[in-house]
Amino acid sequence: MFSIIQAAGWPIWPLLLCSVLALALVIERAMSLRTDKVAPPKLLDEAITVSARSMPGPDVIRQLEQNSALGEVLAASFRVLADRPNSTADDLRAATEAAGRIAAHRLERYLGALGTIASAAPLLGLLGTVIGMIEIFGSQTAGSSGGANPAQLAQGISIALYNTAFGLIVAIPSLICWRYFRGRVDAHLMTLELAAERFVRHLVQVRRL
Repeated sequence: MFSIIQAAGWPIWPLLLCSVLALALVIERAMSLRTDKVAPPKLLDEAITVSARSMPGPDVIRQLEQNSALGEVLAASFRVLADRPNSTADDLRAATEAAGRIAAHRLERYLGALGTIASAAPLLGLLGTVIGMIEIFGSQTAGSSGGANPAQLAQGISIALYNTAFGLIVAIPSLICWRYFRGRVDAHLMTLELAAERFVRHLVQVRRL
């Protein structure tokens, strides 16, 4: 591996940095976008069951808020009712939408960086290719009086090919992961939106009883 890095020349170092950063971002997003950390399947039903009997206390609301992103959205409705018992359905929806925007921002965190790496890695590989071509032409120029310099020619070819290949190796998985996580975020946001609307309707109905 070290011999390949040596053959690829200095242009491969930015690509290596991008690969390490991309791997760290993929691991972090894979952990943060798990369903149990964003929208646990039974959390909405549990919140509906609890609120059907009576409004929960501050400790329960705080625990719900710390549970997950969905918990934050549901807890926002409880906090509005705790502060203003006469709040309307529009007030509850506004609170859940504000909490949802905050959750959406957190879910989308680092996706921009991962997408940037997916876009920049081929360009960095192309930069290495251009530098390798310069090395090749340099070997031809240097050897114009007595033949091409084989060592410099081989080095230029290595730089060009290794950087092109490594740029694609970094870019393709990064792009795939970015698209996958983008889909996960969209699915989670849809889940949060539907759950918030159902919970608001439930709270309005409970207050009418």
